[in-house]
Amino acid sequence: MAIAATIFLPLTSPTRHSLTRRSLTSPRSFSSSSVQPSFLGLKTVALRNSNFRVSATSMSIEAFEKESQISFLERKESGFLHFVKYHGLGNDFILVDNRDSTEPKVTPEQAVKLCDRNFGIGVDGVIFAMPGINGTDYTMRIFNSDGSEPEMCGNGIRCFARFIAELENLHGKQSNDGKVKVDMGEPILKALDVPTKLPPNKDQSVVKSELNVDGISWNVTCVSMGNPHCVTFGTKEGQTLQVDELYLADIGPKFEHHAMFPARTNTEFVQVISQSHLKMRVWERGAGATLACGTGACAVVVAAVLEGHAGRSCTVDLPGGPLDIEWREEDNHVYMTGPAEIVFYGSVPL
Repeated sequence: MAIAATIFLPLTSPTRHSLTRRSLTSPRSFSSSSVQPSFLGLKTVALRNSNFRVSATSMSIEAFEKESQISFLERKESGFLHFVKYHGLGNDFILVDNRDSTEPKVTPEQAVKLCDRNFGIGVDGVIFAMPGINGTDYTMRIFNSDGSEPEMCGNGIRCFARFIAELENLHGKQSNDGKVKVDMGEPILKALDVPTKLPPNKDQSVVKSELNVDGISWNVTCVSMGNPHCVTFGTKEGQTLQVDELYLADIGPKFEHHAMFPARTNTEFVQVISQSHLKMRVWERGAGATLACGTGACAVVVAAVLEGHAGRSCTVDLPGGPLDIEWREEDNHVYMTGPAEIVFYGSVPL
């Protein structure tokens, strides 16, 4: 299943593009329709397993004077990869203009080297903007820092939206806080679809179920936001988590590779501050400990509601900063709001 995202940029002056909605995709893709006169819309479909919409009414795309950064990205020197580095709350990626080919410009093995923080550029993943499929305008693919390819990335899709807007030369003016809002669709709770081998204990879902990890029994709730998540608020003994005290490099891989998760899993460790305020740390499948995980923050709020720890609208603190998450009762969709920022432009020999 593809994921749909719509981005709105408030325009302060005419651009070179007609005021139509353009679309993005990713095994992960995007399509076209009319748009409100005061906005240049960008509709995107990305990633495989859920539907979402991106709204960025305050998102900024800066107009460059003299030599445009777009012309930099259009350079075609043989043997060099041109890219833009973005981050969403410190969860960082290099974005590659791959619109001229249906094959990524780098291999998973090359992506591992590019992601290396000592000998490479230093990022959590590589994202490619590729030609659309099935009537969409763009496709998005991602390689993690270990070379694996995830189904979904919440922070990545916000960065992808800004990158596409820049590639399309959409000039806007910064306003408000510049955050991007994403409709992440409905959470997947059916155990077989997460997937997890833990037996369902609430309808067909796994909610506050026992998982033994290295001799310790944890309470876990399993949620998919297009990719699998195992959320825990503490151990079976009821000990309240102090997430800053966790040694993720030790415990994280044991969750990720646990036999109960046939596709491996992302793991979120959560501390409840209040009914509307949660604090989490994440061990990401294929990337390890990261500063932020957008889909993880969404899964955390869903799990918190199911376990009775919090309401449907929460601020979730991550090491890189806060995300605002809402699980709306009226449509069962999860909405994520957070930043996506350019770090720098660069080139690297391949």
